Amino acid sequence: MRRLLYAAAAIFAVTGCMTDRTATTATEPSPKLREALAGRTAGPPTSCINLHDIRSTRIIDETAIIYEMSGRRWYVNMPAGGCPGLSPNRVLVSRTPSTSLCSGDIVRIIDPPSPMEFGACGLGEFVPYTR
Repeated sequence: MRRLLYAAAAIFAVTGCMTDRTATTATEPSPKLREALAGRTAGPPTSCINLHDIRSTRIIDETAIIYEMSGRRWYVNMPAGGCPGLSPNRVLVSRTPSTSLCSGDIVRIIDPPSPMEFGACGLGEFVPYTR
């Protein structure tokens, strides 16, 4: 019974933090993201992107990831609630049973020189930006 109470308290603490953070990060892009997207136009969001079409992935900051499909088309993902472990010098690792990366998928954050893991994030919708 005690374990159940601890688990419930942990869930409420985590979801409480996530909802506060979602309100600030999901609506406003950071200055770094705005700078990276200068000259690009947003399209309607989509829930999945094809893994085989991703040329590179760039972590902007703890609020945004850019998936570069080509020089013209990028997809921006802003994980719901942000992701404190995201940093430009880290790498994302995903496991998916399909050929698509979708909103709701979990990506782990690792430090390339070491096997150290810095947490995980649930992805949000993918917003296309074109030049």
